[in-house]
Amino acid sequence: MIYYNPLDLKCKSIKGAITDLDEVNISIKLSDAERCRLILRNDSNNSTSAYEMDKYPDNIYSVKLPKLEVGLYWYYFVFNNEYCIGLGENYNAVVNNNVNCYQLLVYDHDYKTPEWFKGGIMYQIFPDRFYRDGDFTVPEGKIKREDWYGTPFYKAINGKVLNNDFFGGNLKGIEKKLKYLKSLNVSVIYLNPIFLSYSNHRYDTSDYMKIDTVLGDEKDLKSLLNKAKKLGIKIILDGVFNHTGDDSIYFNKYGHFDTVGAYQSKESPYYSWYCFDKFPDKYLSWWGIDILPTINKNSMEFEDFIAGENGMLEHYAKLGVAGIRLDVVDEIPDSFVVKIRNAMRRVDSDNLVLGEVWEDATNKIAYGVRRKYFQGKELDSVMNYPLKDAIINFVLTSNSTNLSNVIKSQTDNYPKMALDCLMNILGTHDTPRILTVLGREKVKTSKEESEFEFLSDKELSNGIQRLKVASLLQFTLYGIPSVYYGDEAGLEGNMDPFNRKCYPWDRENKTILSWYKRLSEIRSKIDLFKDGELNVLLEDEGLFIYERRKGNDNVIIAINLSVSNYSIDLSKPCYDLLSSTFHEKHVGLESGKLAVLWRKNV
Repeated sequence: MIYYNPLDLKCKSIKGAITDLDEVNISIKLSDAERCRLILRNDSNNSTSAYEMDKYPDNIYSVKLPKLEVGLYWYYFVFNNEYCIGLGENYNAVVNNNVNCYQLLVYDHDYKTPEWFKGGIMYQIFPDRFYRDGDFTVPEGKIKREDWYGTPFYKAINGKVLNNDFFGGNLKGIEKKLKYLKSLNVSVIYLNPIFLSYSNHRYDTSDYMKIDTVLGDEKDLKSLLNKAKKLGIKIILDGVFNHTGDDSIYFNKYGHFDTVGAYQSKESPYYSWYCFDKFPDKYLSWWGIDILPTINKNSMEFEDFIAGENGMLEHYAKLGVAGIRLDVVDEIPDSFVVKIRNAMRRVDSDNLVLGEVWEDATNKIAYGVRRKYFQGKELDSVMNYPLKDAIINFVLTSNSTNLSNVIKSQTDNYPKMALDCLMNILGTHDTPRILTVLGREKVKTSKEESEFEFLSDKELSNGIQRLKVASLLQFTLYGIPSVYYGDEAGLEGNMDPFNRKCYPWDRENKTILSWYKRLSEIRSKIDLFKDGELNVLLEDEGLFIYERRKGNDNVIIAINLSVSNYSIDLSKPCYDLLSSTFHEKHVGLESGKLAVLWRKNV
């Protein structure tokens, strides 16, 4: 018999990542063994250490690891000098000489994440498409859209999609809808880029120090920040620091600005920001897109401009911006991420730094370099794409194994304070609308098909039921839920730009909106969703049951996607927050039913 589970405190005395001041006990149950060693490998230098494990009654082998330096480590077991034990596919221990190692992340003991962020609800806004307050004008070369409910343009002009149609959503419009966001118990707004840019998505920055004129100006930003603060809502911005636009004061390819840009002269103060293969027309650009010249990774001048004393980040943090989301963070150096964090923390020690990472960020390799995001000096949170994919897979297939494994892996790999801050998404500006993903029976493969894609009545009904399951998971697992604007109102749409339609004011799906308000009430009511422990209780054939626990308070979340009914026996009475029903001894969980069972002071 072999038993080792790093999430079981009897096996590993500290769950998840540990600090450089911790001494962790590791124990394995191993029958028919004469000897067992733990092999620990340091990822940074590939050195290994072998630790002899002491034998105790009941076939338990145990060892206390010494304090370890900050870094990433891997470990496995060897018994009888020849057999290796490592991590199996379903997070079980397996014997195999080509084992997958267990991960042990050691982070700096001074590492802290913002307390205000935990337990909250995030709302992501694509500024041009949320709400328009008043009339608006657009600069020459851009298209003014008066048809708020129209479809964003997508067809190429001279081989390029210009993204130059603007619906006029603005900062004053967001301010006007703050009370609506408060009704959803939103605690933090994440704004896609707001700085002056050519495009409507604004990931091609023209001027980091100027608000895009279509959105308003710095006074409007200050007003929004102040009004949001009064309602208990913080705002974070999108930082695009891997590239700028070619139509910018820094590059100035077309001569639209009264500056000497890098494209115009090697004597430009911005020349060192970029990488030219052959000046001026051959330069490095993001993914080969020539309108997005890449920032030189060795440019200290750029880093100082963004994160230096009195730099761009300090400027906006002093206005009241509470955090920054780093676009394609794995394409900027670790040293720069450290500077960004330091800049935000200089203004407020509780400011948030969040990164766009699509994989497990604790062991991410980017461009051949292992990243150090969660070792204590860089990020507080990342966008939780692995969980998004696992939730969607579970809802569509009823197979809970992958979902359970992702939860276990993240619990094991992340520092607890980072786990509580993970940005739990179901969709973003980079992915299809979640209602479309969950409802459609056939995936559209072309832009032409997607333009006119709307769910049938049957697809919509199925999509709503599946969305209820997905959003329940999103709101009750580790981390904080991030609602992409309009998801709570039933917006549909395939890939960009159809996932960026305008919010359907006065055309909301009332069923979906009511559900999201119910989830937000539940989450805001119960404190343990902030930092309570999570334990998976049951995963079997469409059944997925887990608990959140903190002290004597606990909540059991039960989902039945199987074709059979199930009964949950209760040790103590509980109250179902979804059905508003009190249960004394058991809960009937019929096929398709969801339950949130709250037991206060159990």
